[in-house]
Amino acid sequence: MQSKRQRAAGPAGKSDGGQRVMVAPVSVVNPPRKAGSGPLFTRLRNPSTGQAALYLFSSDAGQLFEVKAYHEEYRSWFIGQTVQQDGRLLFATPVDPLFLVLFYLAKAEKEQGKFQPLDQILVDAEFSSCTMLLQCTDISKSIHHVVEEKETGGRKFCKYSEEKTLKWLTKKVNQTVKVLKDHDVSVGGKVQSATFISSKKLIGATEEDYIRYAHGLISEYIAEDLSTTLSKYLRLPEVAVPPKEPLPKKRKMSDAPVEAEEDYTKFNTIDLKSKKANKMSAAQKALAKVDKSGMKAISSFFGSKSKATK
Repeated sequence: MQSKRQRAAGPAGKSDGGQRVMVAPVSVVNPPRKAGSGPLFTRLRNPSTGQAALYLFSSDAGQLFEVKAYHEEYRSWFIGQTVQQDGRLLFATPVDPLFLVLFYLAKAEKEQGKFQPLDQILVDAEFSSCTMLLQCTDISKSIHHVVEEKETGGRKFCKYSEEKTLKWLTKKVNQTVKVLKDHDVSVGGKVQSATFISSKKLIGATEEDYIRYAHGLISEYIAEDLSTTLSKYLRLPEVAVPPKEPLPKKRKMSDAPVEAEEDYTKFNTIDLKSKKANKMSAAQKALAKVDKSGMKAISSFFGSKSKATK
């Protein structure tokens, strides 16, 4: 599919930077509410990191999709009579827009902590498209899950509620656990959080494993501090990090006694000399009895020779 802002394809054989290949649900291109409108790619804040990420609004702006790219080197696409050098394959998957709204609700709570109209909370100078989140059909139906509401003068005001948010996120975790079980997804301790391995026989997977895995998936859409709070709310035990083994100390050369690492026997230089003296071979004993008077020391044969006088 192509964005409504994409350029027309160029001459045959030339690449067109405005074309992309994407896998997306049919609902992305549902008939728009207004004539001339269509699917819209835009950048919004990632609710987990707060950084820019690519999203896609459906034609009627009622659904929000996150866009991920699968990329391999040395790949391109033939699109009609053109060649697109950018060989990335884009995937558009539905995402609950309430996760993105939650980022702004929590931010407003920290900065002001008061009831405000939702359209005043969703204000971002860097990402002006965030106001389009209010057009998503799910927002009006689900906003009460994460805020306290009150109505004054026929207008609704809301304020972030951590308690209600944790209950809503817990439901999300439970729903994810059910999907994992229904699809036989392995959630063992050795499985990475972003890797799905289908298996009919799940060996060693406990209820805690499922909850922890689901918590990890949900945490990709919420801030880190909220993820930590949710983990405590779910009563997930902290994962024990194995202590690092200390590096072996270098031994210094000395005459002090040395203690063996795997033996309780202690040795020192005096003991070693006495033990060596007590353990003499028969040849050494016989040599000791020989009369050495008149014999030159063996070292005298290796001394420097004196120069002859002229």
